[in-house]
Amino acid sequence: MKMQINGKAVEAIRGEFFDIINPATGELIDRVPRGTGDDVADAVEAASSAFGSWASTSPQQRAGVFYRAGEIIRQRKDSLAALITKEQGKPLIEARNEIEGFANVLEYYCGLAGSFHGDFIQIPQNGYAMTVKKPLGVCAAIIPWNMPALIMAWKIGPALISGNTLVLKPASNTPLTNLTLASILSEAGLPAGVLNVVTGPGELVGEALVSNHKVKKVSFTGESATGKRVAELAVSGKKRVTLELGGSDPMLVCDDADLESAVVGALRGRFYNCGQTCMAVKRLYVFESIAEEFIKKLEAAVWKLRVGNGIYENIDMGPLNNRRQWEYVKDLVAEIEEKDEGRIITGGKVPANSACNRGYFFEPTLIADVPRESRLLKEEVFGPVLPVVRVKDLDEAIEEANNSSYGLGASIWTKNLDRAISGCEQLDAGIIWINQHLKIAPEVPFGGVKESGIGRENGPYALSEYLDLKTIMLKT
Repeated sequence: MKMQINGKAVEAIRGEFFDIINPATGELIDRVPRGTGDDVADAVEAASSAFGSWASTSPQQRAGVFYRAGEIIRQRKDSLAALITKEQGKPLIEARNEIEGFANVLEYYCGLAGSFHGDFIQIPQNGYAMTVKKPLGVCAAIIPWNMPALIMAWKIGPALISGNTLVLKPASNTPLTNLTLASILSEAGLPAGVLNVVTGPGELVGEALVSNHKVKKVSFTGESATGKRVAELAVSGKKRVTLELGGSDPMLVCDDADLESAVVGALRGRFYNCGQTCMAVKRLYVFESIAEEFIKKLEAAVWKLRVGNGIYENIDMGPLNNRRQWEYVKDLVAEIEEKDEGRIITGGKVPANSACNRGYFFEPTLIADVPRESRLLKEEVFGPVLPVVRVKDLDEAIEEANNSSYGLGASIWTKNLDRAISGCEQLDAGIIWINQHLKIAPEVPFGGVKESGIGRENGPYALSEYLDLKTIMLKT
């Protein structure tokens, strides 16, 4: 599959390619051009040339493109879902939901197409002031491999509907879905140059994209170290920047919680997408008085999870996406065992099933009695491992939950509204759920505090990230 620049599929200038591997089987799926700095320059130039025309297009016309694309995507949902599963690894049901999510986001921004207008302000003795909102110009988006379709929608939705043009760099592990979705947008009527996709390594393509002087705004989702590098380049170039850098979300289960619902929440919140979600439940704090009962119920639920190639309909959890993540999870759990830093209740190893011996599979793992200094509680563990910590009350749970460099999401499980509100006020997180976790809608602002990032995506809040505000003073 080829890169897409100025509405055309193009090869890499140097003719080099990299392989896309199915993480469940180790098989080659496709080969994609290894883009260069010259490819990035061409893509930015195409976006710059297309900007004037696209910015002058009415918001309603832009919405029409999104609406038609949403229709096509829904018609091809099954084939697109199969493509995600093959290159990313997640089960088909999760892949279908992600494709639905892509279409939902586009359709949501159709509804906001006419909403970005300025204000008219009367100023006594000085006349009037008007504010006008204008698109920034060429924007850049760099996305990860865990949710390639949905996060693409979060970037292109507000950027394009508000009149900007965009250059997208997909993750090197999962570019096929992004290239296919970009083709569908072109098919739906998106003009050439408005959306360009350049594939290749971050240290080459990503750096060239963020450093390009014509790029006015950068939106990045990924790991913290890379995000800090993106921020350095963006700031030095005086660009706007949005960073979503992941998290280590705590889930707090109080003694009055509905345990059945909380067990389901912990199960889905941790093991969805094989634990490879920035806002997944990564630390579980349970009141001592209910800990034993809760852990037993959760253990029974984890045992029922079916692990295997996500292309089959009866699978609950697929493989990790790549060898690096697989090795990290294996080594981390082995270290926990060697140091006796917790009690492995279930899982903790590579499945013995012969169907899993060619991919990056790891059993869903539950570890109890984890000490406070454990890496499981300090790092963002991107994999199917859930540490459980006993706490005496909500104050201790909040203290431990906030003892993290991350602050993306958190959840509180309780029937007591006063307790829930108190917890929400004290927790350091960009989004807090009460009696649920992981669910996010296009209307809801998404982003974190501390090491989890800068800025917000989704909802009308995201539009302000892609618009300049001009003030006009009028003296009558």
